[in-house]
Amino acid sequence: MVWHCRPWSELDREQLYGLLRLRAEVFVVEQDCPYQDLDGKDRQGLHLWAECRNAPIAEGGEALATTRLLPAGVSYTEEVSIGRVVTSLEVRRTGVGRALMVRSLEALADHWPGVPIRLSAQCYLERFYREFGFESVGEPYLEDNIPHIAMVRPAGRP
Repeated sequence: MVWHCRPWSELDREQLYGLLRLRAEVFVVEQDCPYQDLDGKDRQGLHLWAECRNAPIAEGGEALATTRLLPAGVSYTEEVSIGRVVTSLEVRRTGVGRALMVRSLEALADHWPGVPIRLSAQCYLERFYREFGFESVGEPYLEDNIPHIAMVRPAGRP
């Protein structure tokens, strides 16, 4: 598995297609949740993803996992964010999701150090995100008919 983290401006067409395809495959098809994924924020963020070493996206392979990392001021006023967190069905329960979070947190620390991190977690994943230092804030809410909870990881948390 090979990991990449690039701003929008450095994604080639095949990479962009691979990331959007995985997001649509999971969010729209698998979760049966038709919504507008392209919300105008992708251009402002970093895109982190994993692909198979022997079948990179550029050669017809597929993205296996991805997150979108946004600076403060895009989704939240004072917090950076991790969003569009996706793992393909074939790599779930193999540790790739944990690796995705570790690498996402490292990328945020490199690009925007010392800033709190916010995410909107599906409620069933609340315990998973707590393992990475996130704390629930507020009450659960529905986002696209799926129960979610806001979670924040305070600045400076190791």
